[in-house]
Amino acid sequence: MYKVHFENRFIVISPEPDRVQKYGLFHKFNTTAELYKLISDFQANTEINSINIYGHNIKHIWKIFRIYFTEVGAAGGLVKHTSGKFLFIEKRGKLDLPKGHIEEGESPEDCAVREVHEECGISGHRIVKPLEPSYHTYSWEGISYLKKTSWYLMDYNGTMAIEPQINEGITKVEWLAPDELSKIKGTAWLSLMDLIHVSIMKV
Repeated sequence: MYKVHFENRFIVISPEPDRVQKYGLFHKFNTTAELYKLISDFQANTEINSINIYGHNIKHIWKIFRIYFTEVGAAGGLVKHTSGKFLFIEKRGKLDLPKGHIEEGESPEDCAVREVHEECGISGHRIVKPLEPSYHTYSWEGISYLKKTSWYLMDYNGTMAIEPQINEGITKVEWLAPDELSKIKGTAWLSLMDLIHVSIMKV
């Protein structure tokens, strides 16, 4: 299954209709032209919260889906301190995790470590394991982009520094315990809440 976020809306691609979830629309994949019209209509109509596109060969559907967009890569870190708390940032009024675009010639792992350092001011954090990537879209100057963010679980045993990268629009850096995470639903992107449910509750 693939889930692509359009800010706080999303499209899910699955092999069968995902009846367990409550989607705005269900649509069986038929043709490329039909799929592209569906994406375009979804981008334009923000009243539709979600769509489940399904078909037997989801790898084929996913390949066609991606061709609609210009793809960009990013990477970020879910940092766990030895105290058990996790590192978050606040950017544009939303709680998020440190992440950024992968530079030319840079590996996703190196990018993730660098972005955590730059955005939060900590050093000595290290990657423990990769997490599931996330996907979201945005438009810029008439071009639709699909961003894949590679996520990594990291550990850190240093000082719990709070040094936000102000010039990147980061207004806050904070450490939150797992039992505090339920309080952030109203101030976090839906994609972040997905990552929390899948990753934080298991580490």
